[in-house]
Amino acid sequence: MSSAVVSESPALLTVRQVASMLGCSARHVYRLADRGVMPRPTKLGDVLVRWNRTEIEAWIADGCKPIRATWKAVRT
Repeated sequence: MSSAVVSESPALLTVRQVASMLGCSARHVYRLADRGVMPRPTKLGDVLVRWNRTEIEAWIADGCKPIRATWKAVRT
């Protein structure tokens, strides 16, 4: 009998989960993805989109700056 390992962290993230990781709004996540600043989401059907957790974590680890700090610097 084999036992399945259930991961506590989903492989695909919602926009709210990505926004929480970045410290910004869900709308801002869409803006970043539309501009090509961050990894694009995977489309699941006509409406549903999800981000790959591994890609997002690698993008953050590769040196993306905290979104709020960057956004404030751009606005001033």
